[in-house]
Amino acid sequence: MSDPIRIIQVFAQMNRGGAETMIMNLYRMIERSQIQFDFIVHTNEECAYDNEIRSLGGRIYRVPRYNGKNHFEYIKSWNKFFKTHPNYKIIHGHVRSTASIYLKIAKKFGLVTIAHSHSTSSGTGFSSIVKNILQYPIRNIADYLFACSEQSGEWLFGKNASKRNNFVILKNSIDVKKFVFNERVRFEKRKELKIDDKFVIGHIGRFIPSKNHKFLVDIFNHVHQRNKNSMLLLVGDGELRQLVQKKVNSLGLTDNVIFTGIRSDIQEILQAMDVFVFPSLYEGLPVTLIEAQAAGLRVFTSTNVTKEVGITELVTFLPLEQSPEYWAKQILLCCKGYQRRDVSKALVDKGYDVRQTAKQLEQFYLNCLTDIV
Repeated sequence: MSDPIRIIQVFAQMNRGGAETMIMNLYRMIERSQIQFDFIVHTNEECAYDNEIRSLGGRIYRVPRYNGKNHFEYIKSWNKFFKTHPNYKIIHGHVRSTASIYLKIAKKFGLVTIAHSHSTSSGTGFSSIVKNILQYPIRNIADYLFACSEQSGEWLFGKNASKRNNFVILKNSIDVKKFVFNERVRFEKRKELKIDDKFVIGHIGRFIPSKNHKFLVDIFNHVHQRNKNSMLLLVGDGELRQLVQKKVNSLGLTDNVIFTGIRSDIQEILQAMDVFVFPSLYEGLPVTLIEAQAAGLRVFTSTNVTKEVGITELVTFLPLEQSPEYWAKQILLCCKGYQRRDVSKALVDKGYDVRQTAKQLEQFYLNCLTDIV
């Protein structure tokens, strides 16, 4: 039996973000006797998925985080990697800001190069300008252009590039069966979180500017004014967590908001919620919104999120130009009397089950190697 083909996956770090979770979903499902994932990360810290990667047979390599000042050191580290690891034939890049650097080096060493778009914005400020400049050449460097949605692909690669034959949509799929609503799990998780009899608004996401947590807290404030039995459940961690906690305290909502931190039991946490609210400033195609729909939750998300995420009728898009009070009224109105239901068939039929996507990716990698030979 021959050794599996080893594919390099490039990330900033392997914590529980959307893109990282998506690739781990695929990693668990691929035929690992044929294809194995190894990871290059831009951190020396141990991350949430590192132990699982090793348990699945993956290797983790590290390069310095790019800051502009270390430009030549960064290039040197990638050259050194490919010189000392000549066995790799395919690199799949999920870090877009420096993809034009490391994919160009990879091509020099004869690798098939894939750039993958997971977002629709680089944020704001000077750093976003620098990122946009660095990102522009990717469309002409990478052999294949992957994206989680049409909108995400057009944003990073441009409309013309996203119409080429080398453009591929790889859906942010999940293990749908794991998320189907379960009354027993809901009861146990709500008891554990001490929210047995509460109306629970939930959100999963890193505490970063794009997730718009302050607006979310304002929405909840208006919900709570109308329903004193309501709770806000915030899952995740990040740089803005303390600022969000301060805002919660200033509004007198300390006893009504739960900060869970990073959790590994997302499918169970979703069962405990009554509604999922996601007022992001920008996104690609969020895995969490696929998971929330699979759990049968009503979802309220901003119109800044791609319409492609509206896979089922459970999703309602609301503009951020509307007030938090307007969002609160819509949430309470639409959730009144709502009964959870199983929409898993719709998700599977529309290609959002990870088993389908894993087969698609496996075949893609194998075809790439056939082309090389």
